[in-house]
This record gives sequence, C-alpha cells and structure tokens, in this order.
Amino acid sequence: MREKLIQRYTPPERANHWVVAIAFVLLALSGLALFHPSLYWLSSLFGGGPWMRILHPFIGVVLALSFVALALRLWRFNRMSKDDEQWLCQIGDVMRNRDSKLPEAGRYNAGQKLLFYVMVACVALLLLSGIVIWRPWFAGAFPLVMVRLGAVIHALSAFVLIAGIIVHIYAAILTKGSIHAMVRGTVPQAWARKHHPAWYREMTEGSNR
Repeated sequence: MREKLIQRYTPPERANHWVVAIAFVLLALSGLALFHPSLYWLSSLFGGGPWMRILHPFIGVVLALSFVALALRLWRFNRMSKDDEQWLCQIGDVMRNRDSKLPEAGRYNAGQKLLFYVMVACVALLLLSGIVIWRPWFAGAFPLVMVRLGAVIHALSAFVLIAGIIVHIYAAILTKGSIHAMVRGTVPQAWARKHHPAWYREMTEGSNR
C-alpha cells in the first residue's frame, strides 16, 4: 500500500522558489565573471561582456522581487522559538544525527531558519549596494567613496549568499526527499514524521481523528 503524502509546498511557492533559484545561478555566474579576470570567460554564457554587464543588475532586480515574494510567503514559518534556541544549543547532537535528543522541529528547524535570515540579509544588502554601484543609472548620484564601499559590500554579501546556497543545496541532497518536495510539492508521512515531527502532527491531526 502506497504511503499517504503531505503537501509541503504549493505550486505558487514552488514556482516562486525556482524563479529565485534560476535568477541566483545567472547572477552568480555573471557576478563571478565580473569579479575576476580569470572567470571572465563566463561572460560568453550571456552573449559577451557588454550584454552581461547590462543583464546582471536587471536579473538582480528579478531576484530581489521574487525573493521578497517568497520570504513573505514563508516568514511566519521561520520565526524563532524556544525550541529553536534549544536546538542551536544542542548543535553537537545535530552534527552527530542524534535526532531523538533534539527538540521537535516544526515546518523548518533552527538551522533552516538561520539560513533563511542570512539570505534575507544578503539579498537586502546586494540590492542596496547594487543600486549604489549600478552604472550608468545610479552610481553617479553617490560619492565615489560610497560607490567603492558599495562594491566591497556587494562582493562580501555575494560571497556569503553563495556559501549559504551551497549549504542549502548540500542539506537538500543530504536529506533525501527534500528535493522531491520542491519539485513535486509533497513528502511522505514518514519523512515528515522523522524530520519535522511537530509540523507532521499539525498537518495530520485533523485527518487522524
């Protein structure tokens, strides 16, 4: 008998996620090409250097707007709680996969919530610094020292965001079933019960009565 599935993400949430993901990949590739001459060959993916320079900030706007939409959808699920604080205090048990000793996770665990806030901060910094250094539209309106500082903040924020996304992808691959959830929108009950027991009870309490 096939196990019942639980909806984890709605179609709009999944579509929103993949728009963000595609925009991020395009920005990471073009940003790396702009960051160092040894990576400039990546500009050929965008039709050459001039086109890449034009497209990069506009893709950034797409990422920012789509990420804001996604963050607003998921914000209420990412609020930190006492259980999340305890989860973080027991990071040793997390690293050793001692799930039975950890507080029960809701829709997201404390690690996922922290990554969410890191992404919110990085996208905000990238948008603001990107506007400051966006030539020819806005950079001329700011003092040169501010433009230079904006470039540094932009690069550092991009580095942190790329590192965070790598962690996000690694965790999704490591936790079997996570990628299926974002592709199909559903997870098996056993998966939910194991990784997010509090959320599992919330989703099934009505159907189990």
